[in-house]
Amino acid sequence: MKDAGFILGSYFVTLGAILVFAFVTLRRAKESSQSVDEKDKTWL
Repeated sequence: MKDAGFILGSYFVTLGAILVFAFVTLRRAKESSQSVDEKDKTWL
């Protein structure tokens, strides 16, 4: 039980890094989609 803090801290750091990565990726995708013409947006 003495390593529980380290283990939980590692989980929180990992989860935080994944959430930050997802947020930055989605934000950049939204910004870059603004520069594409409407006719080229085949995913809509």
